[in-house]
Amino acid sequence: MNDLSLATLYLAAINLVAFAAFGIDKRRARIGAWRIPEKTLLLLAVLGGSVGAWLGMTTFHHKTRKPLFSVGVPVILLLQIAAVLVMRRMAG
Repeated sequence: MNDLSLATLYLAAINLVAFAAFGIDKRRARIGAWRIPEKTLLLLAVLGGSVGAWLGMTTFHHKTRKPLFSVGVPVILLLQIAAVLVMRRMAG
């Protein structure tokens, strides 16, 4: 397995975990159960799961009123896209 395949597998996994975490946290919020800390949700986005976090926010309508998330997750996503573009330019 080459580096690109590993990176793709990692990104797919972290985005799936981020998406699921937002769904689980929303369900727990509704029933008053133990919640996933906001720091953990944001960390998943920072670690490469920003697409999954954004999709989870919009799908489950979760954390959309909190500026830390409604602004923060899209900013993280844009920074990650910019980083990929810069790395591609440097490599090619």
